[in-house]
Amino acid sequence: MNPNNGAATDRGILAVGAYLPRLRLDRKSVAAGHRWMAPGLRGLAQGVRSMANWDEDAITMAVEAGRRALAAAQAPAPETLTLASTTLPFADRLNAAVVASALALPRALAASDCGGSLRAGSSALIRALQGFGGQQLLIASERRIPRPASTSELMAGDGAAALLVGEGEPIARLRGSASLTADFIDHFRESDRDGDYGWEERWVRDEGFSKLVPPVVKQALQAAGVDANRIDHFVMPEKLRRVGPMVAKKVGVRPEAIVDTLFERCGDTGTAHPLLMLARTLAKAGPGQTILVVQFGSGCDALVLETTDRATGCDSDPAWLDEGQVETNYLKYLSFTGQLELEWGMRAEMDNKTALSAAWRAEKTVHGFSGGRCGECGTVQFPAGRICVNPACGAVDTQQPYRLADEPAKIRSFTSDWLSYKPCPPFMFGHVEFANAARVLMEFADCDPDDLAVGVPLDMVFRIKEVDPMRGFRRYFWKAKPQRKAGE
Repeated sequence: MNPNNGAATDRGILAVGAYLPRLRLDRKSVAAGHRWMAPGLRGLAQGVRSMANWDEDAITMAVEAGRRALAAAQAPAPETLTLASTTLPFADRLNAAVVASALALPRALAASDCGGSLRAGSSALIRALQGFGGQQLLIASERRIPRPASTSELMAGDGAAALLVGEGEPIARLRGSASLTADFIDHFRESDRDGDYGWEERWVRDEGFSKLVPPVVKQALQAAGVDANRIDHFVMPEKLRRVGPMVAKKVGVRPEAIVDTLFERCGDTGTAHPLLMLARTLAKAGPGQTILVVQFGSGCDALVLETTDRATGCDSDPAWLDEGQVETNYLKYLSFTGQLELEWGMRAEMDNKTALSAAWRAEKTVHGFSGGRCGECGTVQFPAGRICVNPACGAVDTQQPYRLADEPAKIRSFTSDWLSYKPCPPFMFGHVEFANAARVLMEFADCDPDDLAVGVPLDMVFRIKEVDPMRGFRRYFWKAKPQRKAGE
């Protein structure tokens, strides 16, 4: 067990960002599909769980969470990027490099992937708060694919959370932490296999949470110099019901300090979940409050944080938690996860081989969504070119890189194509006009045909463009998503 005192007082969490997919899978629909062989699942069929769209994965969700954290920060670009996940799409390709490219972070950035257990995110947060690595962007993202009819299918959720950690004016500072590493196997998943294999719940509760977690929490509280009954917010993901109150009682935390695990609103998002719960807690916490964060998995991490005067104490939930559309089509979920192979016809028979040399040359254009701005007349175009597209200008070699990902935009024209192949028909695309007058032909995401109309405002989102199942490669690009009002 390794207790640690907090870092310097001017270092801490500078900004947070969180992302949940728009779709929220209705648990009752899942349980109804398995009622013939697993009627006991109805006991878990309350609420919804977050559900990634077909073009979302751990990388795309990490980009969205990272964008929100960077947008909320008044800080220089991070020097380090850490991407934590147990479901990264590539085993031998730096997934964090794709995220860094989409976020337009400097090439001098030190980036790394980390995984191996659900503690990957919390352990990386401890290291960042202790001052290792300068200004750091930490993102945890997860898209797990549990086996159909398993309890995990109902309990898991997809999502991501990002924290910017460094010197400046933090929202919260680390008071103390402790960690324990133990090969206690409550569940496991072999490489290249979907679905976890879980052990008996009572044994996990009695031998794991009950015996391994309390000593670590007490060590963290001792390192922080904080009494357990002074904790204002107790953040601990728990797939097993009633484990939170049990641990709180053992360590002396007041029951009213236990933070909602968000089970009925999004499910358990794996490595991202302690950071997701922390993001919500920081959005609601007031100044001078103490937060205890605990994550179990191959041991345990415990962090004691204290909020600063920058904490707002907002009463309402953040928008990322309230937004969402309930999805009742269980077969759609199985198709999106690749667990149901549908007959798409000859239109789906195509070779999606990617020329890696061309992908490298166009990296800033494709991942960074970088066009060009003419230095003579100011015209913005995508993609960039040697000659300005403004017929009144036509200047040569005057363009400077210009990022479009965060520019306001609206629909100029749209088409819903039911003949072309897409994993979620129809194929919706059209001309997008940016506030700077640039026009780009783009695909629309996270919408239905009825959501499209000329003039509808848009947000840009980083998504999977195509998947090459023959070679195991996936290409990414930006898509346009119609903006939605709160509650839609």
